[in-house]
Amino acid sequence: MAHLLEPLTLRSVTFPNRVAVSPMCEYSADDGFANDWHLVHLGSRAVGGAGLVVTEATAVEARGRITARDLGLWKDEHLDFLARIVRFLDGHGAVPGVQLAHAGRKASTRVPWEGGAGLPPEAGGWEPIAPSALAFSERTLRPRAMSPEDIAEVTRAFAAAARRSLAAGFRLVELHFAHGYLVHEFLSPLSNQREDGYGGGFEQRIRLALEIARAVRTEWPERLPLLARLSCTDWVDGGWTLEESVELARRLAAEGVDLVDCSSGGLVPNARIEAVPGYQVPFARRIRAEAGIPTAAVGLISTPALADAVVREGAADLVMLARAMLRDPYWPLHAAEELGQPEARRIPVQYLRAF
Repeated sequence: MAHLLEPLTLRSVTFPNRVAVSPMCEYSADDGFANDWHLVHLGSRAVGGAGLVVTEATAVEARGRITARDLGLWKDEHLDFLARIVRFLDGHGAVPGVQLAHAGRKASTRVPWEGGAGLPPEAGGWEPIAPSALAFSERTLRPRAMSPEDIAEVTRAFAAAARRSLAAGFRLVELHFAHGYLVHEFLSPLSNQREDGYGGGFEQRIRLALEIARAVRTEWPERLPLLARLSCTDWVDGGWTLEESVELARRLAAEGVDLVDCSSGGLVPNARIEAVPGYQVPFARRIRAEAGIPTAAVGLISTPALADAVVREGAADLVMLARAMLRDPYWPLHAAEELGQPEARRIPVQYLRAF
C-alpha cells in the first residue's frame, strides 16, 4: 500500500489514512458561531476521503480572534452547531479535530478580503493583548502587554475550550502555537521583551506553551490525541530557531503532546521565505528524528507523489493539506487513484456512479 494511504494510530484514535485537512480560517462566523458554511466546507473534505479534518483556528476567548468573523469556543452556546459538524465528519469516516487558538497581537483586524488592517475599538474592534506592547506591523493595532492575571486567564481559557471540545465530540485537539499568534509571540525574542518569568531566556519564553499544554491535558482525556502546531523558525536573524523547536517538542511530548505539526514563519512581516514545494518538510524530519515525537508536514504539498514520499521516507507521519484541499475537496480519492490503489478510496455510496 502507498504509505500515504496507510492508517495511523495516536493513542486510541486511528486515522484511516495519513491525509489531513489543515486548519484554514474561513472568516465566516458570527460571534464565534459555526454555521452552514463550516458544515459544508469541512463536511465536503470528509466526503472527499480525508483521514483527519481540523477546524480553522478556533478562538478560546473573544479577544483572541484574528477577526470578528473567526470561529470560537469560549462559551457553551458554541457547542451545538460544532457538534452537528462533528457528527457529519464522523459519519463519513474522518476523525474530527479542532485547533484551539489565541491571536495575541494579530487580533482585531479586518477580514483579508477587506485588507486585513487593524480594526480599532471605535470601529467595532477591541484591544489586543500580547507578551509585549509591540505591534505586528504598522497596519495593525498596538497590543497591551499582558499582566500575570491575563496570562493565567488565557491558560484557563485554553483548558475550558478543550473541555468544550470534548463535549462537542471532537477526537483530536491541536494547540496553535505558530504563525505569529499569542503563544508564538511568547516563544520568539523578537516579540517577547518581558523581564519576568515569561520572558528572557529559552526556559522563560517556552513557559506559557508548556503551561497551556499541561492545563489542556487536565481536561483532554488520556485516550485522545493532543497536537501542537509550531512555527519551527521565524526565518529572521535573532528570532525563534529550529533548534529551539526541537527542544520545545521534547518538552511538549513530556506534557502529553502526541504530534508536532511543523509549519514556520508568521511572526514578522519582513521574513524572507523561499516557498517551494515541500519547503517545510525538513523541519518535520528533524523534529521527528531528534525529539522522538511524531510529526506532520505542511506547506505547498500538493501532489500525491510528494505527499506519499514524505511519509515513505520517514520525514513525517501525517501530511497536512490546505490550498490543495480548497482546490479539490476530493484530493484523497484522486490521490488513491494516482498512487495505483483505487481500492483504498472511501467513496460515499451516493457518489459511486462517478467512480
